[in-house]
Amino acid sequence: MQSWLGKKLLSYGMRRLRQGDRRPILFLEHPRVRLTFPGRSSWSGVFDGKAEVARWLRRFTDAGLQIVPDEVVVKGMPWNSTVCVRGRDHLDSPEGRRVYENRFVIWGHMVWGRLRDYEVYEDTRQPEALDDYLRGT
Repeated sequence: MQSWLGKKLLSYGMRRLRQGDRRPILFLEHPRVRLTFPGRSSWSGVFDGKAEVARWLRRFTDAGLQIVPDEVVVKGMPWNSTVCVRGRDHLDSPEGRRVYENRFVIWGHMVWGRLRDYEVYEDTRQPEALDDYLRGT
């Protein structure tokens, strides 16, 4: 039941992200949330607090990235849950050419239905190539 509900909530939030609306995802985040995005790209870093994560998500949606969850697993008690999302993201150029594509796993923890921390695992070289595309190089 938890995984079904988690998939519904995160699918809705990611669908809204694809439309440029960050509010549903931000609503699910704890005020002291921590997002970790490994790698050496401009997307990488540790982002502490809802304001920092909101800025990261704004950049994500402003770039036009599209994110789709394929599978969501939630386990544990409401006051201490683990969430895992497997999915894919991509970006198409204005001409319709696919310029970025990646698969990801997000591993995180929730407290009373709010994301407390999460880390994104993906091919970290792909965001570096995305940086090059967005810079126009």
